[in-house]
Amino acid sequence: MNEMYDMSIVTHNYGVIGILVVIFINFMMLRRATDVTVYQRSVSIFMPIGMTTIGFVIFSGVVMMAAKHLDFTIENIVMIIFAVILIVLENRRSKLLQRLNKKRDDALQTYTTDVNKIFIYEIATVLSISIWMWASTSP
Repeated sequence: MNEMYDMSIVTHNYGVIGILVVIFINFMMLRRATDVTVYQRSVSIFMPIGMTTIGFVIFSGVVMMAAKHLDFTIENIVMIIFAVILIVLENRRSKLLQRLNKKRDDALQTYTTDVNKIFIYEIATVLSISIWMWASTSP
């Protein structure tokens, strides 16, 4: 049981790093975007990867909870809340892109300013919970 728990911690940490990589890739895609239609298509192709990464972290967290006999600690509850926050932020970013008026000349610029705030919130969310967890598990 301890081996399964230790392995799930490692995979969970890699998943969290994966979320940061996905956020960075999304940010770089937005920075390099020049056409709204092309950007919208690339995001629609890449978004399932981001959601799968979030799902991977949630799944590995569930495996860790199962290894601990479903012990709901404050850390587990906070991580569940943070996962929900990430999903809501990604949903908000997706809705902003769907409702974007492509006919406006400054459509991409307006979208960029709104989404940069969402990226900052996502990065702050992931880093804050990661630092707290890594600090609490350190000897």
